Amino acid sequence: MGNEHRLLTLVICLVLGGGLIAAVLGASRAVGPHAGTAAGRPAPSDYVDIRDVPRGSAATPVPGPEGSAGSVVVECGRNEQGHYNEDNLVVSPGLPGGAHHTHAYVGNLSTNAMSTAASLDAAATSCTGGDRSTYYWPVLRRPDRPGTRPHEGSAGHGNVGEILPEAAVMVEFRGNPVSKVVPMPRFLRGMTGDAVAYTAADEADVRARWGCSGSPDRATTRYPRCPTGDRVTRTLVFPSCWNGLDTVGATHRSHLRFPAGNGVCPKDTFPVPELRLSLAYEVPPGLDVALDSFPEQRHSPKTDHAMFVNAMTDRQMAAVVDCLNAGRDCRI
Repeated sequence: MGNEHRLLTLVICLVLGGGLIAAVLGASRAVGPHAGTAAGRPAPSDYVDIRDVPRGSAATPVPGPEGSAGSVVVECGRNEQGHYNEDNLVVSPGLPGGAHHTHAYVGNLSTNAMSTAASLDAAATSCTGGDRSTYYWPVLRRPDRPGTRPHEGSAGHGNVGEILPEAAVMVEFRGNPVSKVVPMPRFLRGMTGDAVAYTAADEADVRARWGCSGSPDRATTRYPRCPTGDRVTRTLVFPSCWNGLDTVGATHRSHLRFPAGNGVCPKDTFPVPELRLSLAYEVPPGLDVALDSFPEQRHSPKTDHAMFVNAMTDRQMAAVVDCLNAGRDCRI
C-alpha cells in the first residue's frame, strides 16, 4: 500500500505540475505590447498623436515619358446601403462567415461568400458608372459603445462595439510611372495588407497607412489621434503587376505582385491599373477606435487589409486603361 500511495502522490504532482507549467507558458506567451488588453480594445501603444509622426515625402515616383500618369476615380458611394457581412469571397469563397470579422463593401451589392462570376455580373452596384466590381475591407469600430445593429455583434471573436460608418470612400486607379498599363482580366481577384501581421514573422505585407485629413504628409501604421475637425484616414494600395495568366493565386498573392520602389514590375509580370482605396472617418478626439480582426491579432492597426474582384466589362476596363495611358484624370 505504501508504494501505491507514493505512486498516486507522484501522479497527482505531475498532473498539478503540468498544469502549473502550462499556466506559466501561457502567461509567458501573453507578455508583450498587447498583454492584458481588454476584449475589443487595442493596446495603448497602438495609438499615436499625428503630430508625433515624422513628415514624409511622396513615395510614388514621378512618371517618366513612357509611363502612364493618369488617374481614374470610380464613383461608388460610401456604403450608404449598409452592405456588411462576415464573408471573404477572395480568401474563403464558398464559406459563409469565413472572415471571422465584419467587412464593409462598395460596388457590387450582392457580394457574399457564395458569389460567382455570373452572380456578380448580374447584380446591381453602388457605382454610378455601372462598375460591378466589389471592393471591401474590415470595419472600424468604437468599442466604447455597444453594438446593437446588424453585424455589430454577429461576427463575435472579440470584435465588439458600434461600427463607424465611412464619411468618405474613394476608389481610384492609377497608372505605372515607367510603363503603360494593360487591362486587368475580368474577375481578377486581389488583396492587399496582412490580416495576421500581429503574429507574422515580419511586416513585409503590411501595406495600409493611417493618417489625418489635415496632415496628408504624415502616415503611420498605428491608429492616429487627430486634431479636432480632422478625419481619420486609411489608405490601402493594391499590387499592380499581373502574371498574365491567373485571375486568382494559390496564396491569393502569387498572381498579383507589387512593383519595386521605382515602379518597375518583377520579371514576367505586366503592369495593370493600380487600385487605391482611400477611406475617411469622423472620429471624436480621444476616442480609441478598433479594427475588426482575428482574435489572436488583437485589433492591431497593422492587420488592416482589403480585397477586390474586378467585374468591370471589357469596355469599362478599356476606358480606364486609355485614360491612365493618356495621362488624363477621369471619373466614371
